[in-house]
Amino acid sequence: MSLSEIDRILLQRCIDGAPRAWQDFVERFLGLVIHVANHTANTRGIELDEATRDDLVAEVFMTLLASDRSVLRRFRRDSSLATYLTVIARRVIARRLCQQASKQGVPLPLSETMDHSAQERMDNREEVERLMSRLDPQESSVVRMYHLEGKSYQEISRVVGLSENSIGPLLSRARQKMREGA
Repeated sequence: MSLSEIDRILLQRCIDGAPRAWQDFVERFLGLVIHVANHTANTRGIELDEATRDDLVAEVFMTLLASDRSVLRRFRRDSSLATYLTVIARRVIARRLCQQASKQGVPLPLSETMDHSAQERMDNREEVERLMSRLDPQESSVVRMYHLEGKSYQEISRVVGLSENSIGPLLSRARQKMREGA
């Protein structure tokens, strides 16, 4: 899906710092970011309390504003704005959840369904490991860092010694290999 005219105008208004543009932007995408926060936590077996969720959502929007809205300025406009924001939000939230878990030495408060979620993840672990074994070591490492550890392309590029621009294509090839092996 491509960038809609409404989102293109809203994005440009935000980048330009037009009056009320940021409020309009937040109103349009707040529900999306909340959904991404809940989903990202849920896939990791974490139940968010309202305050933690609100902090994560605020961090996503602060990231979008940081450095004179550099994240918004980097949007290439070759997908929908919602798709781009979903990716950014997921990365910010996953990184924060991982940081919080490692700082505390324990995960965030878990739901009563954690036993089921943990068992499901353990059952899936063998399948994931089987699929990842089809990848060469570098691909496997990049997939693990991106999808399981929530690292950014920049962080991954530093670890593996590839340019940041080559991480996306490498992930795409690795995902295709994994799909073919399923």
